[in-house]
Amino acid sequence: MGSYPLAGTYHEERFAEQAPGLVDRAATLVEAETGLHAPGVPDVRVVSRSEWVENNMSAFSALVAPAEQRLSRHSGLTTRAGQRLMAAEMGAVLGILSRRVLGQYELVLPTEEGGLGDTVMFVGANVLQMERRHVFRPAEFRFWVALHECTHRLQFRGVPWMREYFLALVGELVAKTEPEPHRASRVAAELRAASASGEPLVGEAGLFGLFATPAQREVIGRVQALMSLLEGHGHVVMDRVGARELVTQDRMSKVLKARRLDPRTATFFRLVGLELKMKQYEAGGRFVAGVERHAGWDALNAAWQGPENLPTLDEISDPVLWLERVG
Repeated sequence: MGSYPLAGTYHEERFAEQAPGLVDRAATLVEAETGLHAPGVPDVRVVSRSEWVENNMSAFSALVAPAEQRLSRHSGLTTRAGQRLMAAEMGAVLGILSRRVLGQYELVLPTEEGGLGDTVMFVGANVLQMERRHVFRPAEFRFWVALHECTHRLQFRGVPWMREYFLALVGELVAKTEPEPHRASRVAAELRAASASGEPLVGEAGLFGLFATPAQREVIGRVQALMSLLEGHGHVVMDRVGARELVTQDRMSKVLKARRLDPRTATFFRLVGLELKMKQYEAGGRFVAGVERHAGWDALNAAWQGPENLPTLDEISDPVLWLERVG
């Protein structure tokens, strides 16, 4: 995770005092922009990197517990070597992410106690570091991050079926985690085919996508389509409201886009599957812009009417296909 000199100082404490007001203002503007309404008021927290990691570890543990129980019945899959490999991979991913994540909305991930949060979180050290590295105006940058997280809160709290649908997808993905006979030979054949055709040996979904079963890959496609919509919608709303409210909107947007495309992290992101996450921002943004261009901003509301109206991966790439299907 590394450390940052201003973490835990009065700068972070002052941010924590300001954060609820930023979220309240952002929520009002995002509701007006999207037409969605979320009941209640979220908790707002400014957390450390280690707190962010612990929170996500707890959520992941609850999500994958059913798969862990099934796999534990098969000898060799929970050996000490396997456990160490899993720990090293998870540690690397969360360690890198804990240095980059600016904010997170927590609702959809269940905790070990079985509860579901309603919390907008900011990783204080990372927000402070970005502000100083790029000479951002703190009030504008923090509010801009709040816009994005408040949009995600509206997506999951303002669309009544979204949380359950997302958790069902995750549950389906976990349920399909079963030992696969001859997996190594299948993966080797796919690698040879990719090499022969000049395609990347590891795709956008990373090592997980490489070793995923065909059944899991179908679910991954649906997850990818959903997250592209949510992330693209979040970024478009963030930028639309920011363009009206913030003087430095354009520069902040350009800096964060360049950060996502940083070649120094490209190889690592591809291996662990985070390249897929980066591309979801771009693909989803183009989808939302395409819908608005062809049918107007309000046409996007059709996506929130039910899971059957969500765009597929093919429709994410071609908004007209989606518009024709949903009328």
